Amino acid sequence: MSTLTYGSYLKVDELLALQVPQSEPPEHDELLFIVIHQVYELWFKQMLHEIEAAMRHMERDELLRVGKNFRRIHAIQRVLESQVEILETMTPQEFNAFRYRLDPASGFQSAQFREIEFLCGAQKTGYLTFLEPTGAERVRLEHRLEAPTLPEVLKALLGRRGYATATHAELIETYRRIYEHDEQHYDLYLLLEDLIEFDERFLLWRGRHVRMVERMIGMKPGTGGSLGVGYLEKTLVKKFFPELWEVRTYLGGGSNGAGCPVPH
Repeated sequence: MSTLTYGSYLKVDELLALQVPQSEPPEHDELLFIVIHQVYELWFKQMLHEIEAAMRHMERDELLRVGKNFRRIHAIQRVLESQVEILETMTPQEFNAFRYRLDPASGFQSAQFREIEFLCGAQKTGYLTFLEPTGAERVRLEHRLEAPTLPEVLKALLGRRGYATATHAELIETYRRIYEHDEQHYDLYLLLEDLIEFDERFLLWRGRHVRMVERMIGMKPGTGGSLGVGYLEKTLVKKFFPELWEVRTYLGGGSNGAGCPVPH
């Protein structure tokens, strides 16, 4: 049995063989493009791992452990956003030198990113049409469609604590009560703040990504048949926890919660 080394443990030789440019002769910046997107996929894998763990802890009411998961998730999200800056060291001319060879491949087809969206409640089955009908990625996404989502696990937790969440108005009122009486429900308050930070960092990353794409290709269609920037602009309003954003409207209205959507 061979001795375990840094290289064998991390499969470094195999890892470094995975960057295969399609341009011939190779364009200098294509390696950067491949490396960045492979790293994104690795971070998506870790994010899924952490979100799943956070959901298990929520199901067991272990909210201190959930906070640990989200500290790591937020740190990963900051890295995802900062990687855009590295991509922007490539000029439009340098990107266009190999971009045509990427078609019909597209970031739109990232199954792991869709898994994150599905896990967070943004479940649109239309994405499945971009994947092989019997491929492993499609199977994973179909499994995600059947599995509990992060918002559902949150509602179940709140229900166990005696809060109503069946309707939109009840959920808003539940959030308002937690925020305005945080000293009584501090673990839930911290959880809600982790969730809205998670949501906000996704929105910031999406916005940074859209501006980078526009800087690179303008309003050209994306590879894989997407609408490019036109499509990406529409994603900037996606929120996993819209009620957590809406409840801010009703906070600070006085001791009687004036302006809340339901009586209490």
